[in-house]
Amino acid sequence: MQTGLLSLDKAERHITALMEKHSIPGYAIGVNKNGERLYEKGFGFREMEKQQPVTMDTVFGIASITKSFTCVAIMHLQEAGLLNVNDAVTKYLSEFKTKDPEKTAKMTIRQFMSHTSSLPPLPSHLNHDRPVNNFTDYMEFIGDLNMELLGEPGETFSYSNHAYSLLGCVIERVSGQSYEAYIKEHILLPAGMHRTVIELADLEGDPDITVLYEAKKVRGEVVVYPLDGWQDHEPLEFASGYLKSTVRDMLRYAEIFRTGGCVGENRILSADSVRQMTTPCIEVEPGKSYGYGLFLTEDPDGSRVVEHSGSMDGIASLMRIIPEQGLTGIAMTNLSAVPSGAMLRSTMNAIRDIDLHATRYPSESIQLPQEALQEYAGTYRSKEGVTVEIGTYGGQLTLFTDSEYHPVRCIEEDLFITNIRDDEEIMQFLRDGSGAVIRLAYHSRQLMKQTGNDEQ
Repeated sequence: MQTGLLSLDKAERHITALMEKHSIPGYAIGVNKNGERLYEKGFGFREMEKQQPVTMDTVFGIASITKSFTCVAIMHLQEAGLLNVNDAVTKYLSEFKTKDPEKTAKMTIRQFMSHTSSLPPLPSHLNHDRPVNNFTDYMEFIGDLNMELLGEPGETFSYSNHAYSLLGCVIERVSGQSYEAYIKEHILLPAGMHRTVIELADLEGDPDITVLYEAKKVRGEVVVYPLDGWQDHEPLEFASGYLKSTVRDMLRYAEIFRTGGCVGENRILSADSVRQMTTPCIEVEPGKSYGYGLFLTEDPDGSRVVEHSGSMDGIASLMRIIPEQGLTGIAMTNLSAVPSGAMLRSTMNAIRDIDLHATRYPSESIQLPQEALQEYAGTYRSKEGVTVEIGTYGGQLTLFTDSEYHPVRCIEEDLFITNIRDDEEIMQFLRDGSGAVIRLAYHSRQLMKQTGNDEQ
């Protein structure tokens, strides 16, 4: 494959423009072809105050990309005959309960891995005044929540950090090791990922670790400021999103999904386990599915894509693999809520001589009458803390979240696209048996439409 230098130059200008627009302090990107370096570059600073540049060995957070590591560990345990992904979760987590015992008993490890257990988005135990010191406490906290399951287990997709945290408990109980120790022994060390850790204390004295930043508006101007530190204090939630890594380490990890289980000469998983992880379990939205810890979709040119993003305070990341073309990519920033993924996708488009801004979403829109738009209007909320206001302005649907308005365009009945911080995102409205709009599938979660009787 010949990489067009002109196209890559355009991609770099695009990255630089987005970094300036969104006040991103530092950005690291790398793309490999058949396991060999094709393109890598650091932009900006890992520490603005000291003007320390980003390198390919700078440690960033990867947040929810960690979920794929959790699933690799589960598949490794299945290969060892210590569990089966179709086992009931309660076989290993006897304390796990919800308000619906019958449905709880049906929930499987596979459904936790594919976000299809029927658990809705739930609040963090950190926001509640009760002691949660171990996994038993954690499961009691979940069991005491006043929540309604989304339906029958296996039928509905809704992203669940809590399910993945509990998968960490399954790994610990089945293996007899801590989550951190199991991941290190069976993934990180054999993959040669020596700069990938959960706790930064393991890299004590290493200078090439990014500072995390957040942004706020002060008198109309965006001000970027450093956070006090990293969120390292919650072992109960390690399995859902707490790994830290580098571009070079993550490109080694991505080889598992490009090669069918190997990193170099070391086999991490069997080819069959990788096939299971990258086989769609459920459709998330038209043209996009979820396997085990991985989203599965297509590029504008029809290529199969395996990917997962990550977002947390001071973190925005994306891992992207196009197996049939031998391409693996990773991008990481030290500021949250920025288009890290869009910047990686545009670079991988450039490498393949595809238009930088091409996406799989249709460019054509459908014009709906005002009375149809009004069906969608309202407040949608999850117990996880996300609130979205849907309204109309100038004959067009609008989304209001995080103190910003975003235009929304219709591409088919109940299906819309919005552009948030230079990245497109699908919104799908869900109806009950009578045809009334009751939920919004947005950002991989299901948000409930509020009524006058809803708890706040």
